[in-house]
Amino acid sequence: MYGKESITTKQGTLTMSTLHSAPTSQQNKGFKNTNQYYGTITKTFHWLTALLIIAVIATGVSAHDMSISDPVSLEWKVRLYSIHKTIGLTIFCTALLRILWALSQPKPAMIGDAPKSQTFLAEVVHYALYISLVLVPLTGWMTHAATEGFAPIKWPFGQDLPFIPNDPELAEHLATAHKFFERVMVASLLLHIAGAVKHHVIDKDATLRRMWFGKTNLSDALFSGHARGAAPALAALVIFAAVGTAAALQPVGKGSIDAPALEEVSSDWRVLEGEIEITVVQFGTEVSGSFADWTAAISFDPAADGDIKGSAEVTVSVGSLTLGSVTGEALAPDMLAATDFPTALVAGDILSADEGYVLEGTITIREQAVPLSLPFNLDINDDIATAKGGVALQRLDFGVGETTDSDTVGLEVGVSINLTATNAEDAG
Repeated sequence: MYGKESITTKQGTLTMSTLHSAPTSQQNKGFKNTNQYYGTITKTFHWLTALLIIAVIATGVSAHDMSISDPVSLEWKVRLYSIHKTIGLTIFCTALLRILWALSQPKPAMIGDAPKSQTFLAEVVHYALYISLVLVPLTGWMTHAATEGFAPIKWPFGQDLPFIPNDPELAEHLATAHKFFERVMVASLLLHIAGAVKHHVIDKDATLRRMWFGKTNLSDALFSGHARGAAPALAALVIFAAVGTAAALQPVGKGSIDAPALEEVSSDWRVLEGEIEITVVQFGTEVSGSFADWTAAISFDPAADGDIKGSAEVTVSVGSLTLGSVTGEALAPDMLAATDFPTALVAGDILSADEGYVLEGTITIREQAVPLSLPFNLDINDDIATAKGGVALQRLDFGVGETTDSDTVGLEVGVSINLTATNAEDAG
């Protein structure tokens, strides 16, 4: 049983509690909370979360600061981001369990004779931390699910989420929200730590000691009588609503570099629509992307004598590539080096084959020309031709990622085409 004596101060009513029948050590060793003490489970959640936050910030900052131009640094950057995401998902699950546990427990009264404004701020910070421990990892998880490739989560789940499509623009918005909420979390954490230090060093009360394991004597502690209410929680929600709105209003950037648009070329067959896609394997996961800017000069006559039915010359703006979340890494100097080698070229003859056609020629990337044989199927209907085909290339043939091992980025790169063209002469 607790004996209580009321004391009236300028700030409100305080209650001085003394332990009469239950030894202090029994209170501290309990798994559940009481009105004055935090139980062992709450303490474990608290310090486990603290360690996870330190780890997730350290790995995130370290990964962010690493260069992508150096292959060794790039590999470590990817691995650290993978660890960062894995810890983040661990924080998310831990936070949910911690919140469920907190809802089932009494919340110990605050210690000290602080003004109402300070206790209100402390409660707002407390709720902001709880909310951020859910929203920061959740938006990070959603960003990961909306992109392809780059630093997989190490848990046997979590690469994808329901209702979250692979969408670069959505991923950019989610990443912005993740960064904004992250700033709120850091600010709340610093205020929380500052408050704990104040209680321990300046006020010299048992607030910090009460959250640590072992015996803590609270027989002479003053417990605040200020009512908590719902106002601090609502204030924290308003803060996150405002921050979330600010994040949503941020402009969406693009992953590809700024490259001049390719000039139009004359062609017997004019491309109406089409895609040139590539697929790479990173850390065992396929990542697909496409080039937004390319031109094609095509001559083709299926009734021409001999095996050669025409020719094609395709110029691709390398800087227009979008490749999931690894676009920047793919365009880096050690990889495609888009700044130094802004275009790639495919040129050759179109030959008839046993099944469909094949483009026999060369493909030039980073000024390295390699023989190319690209089979494709062709469907012509009323002077509208649809071509679909694909080929596997070896990136090392072009000097792409020579110092990047095959476990990080696979050696084989799949290239596929899907285009629709019309006979320009007939159309004219």
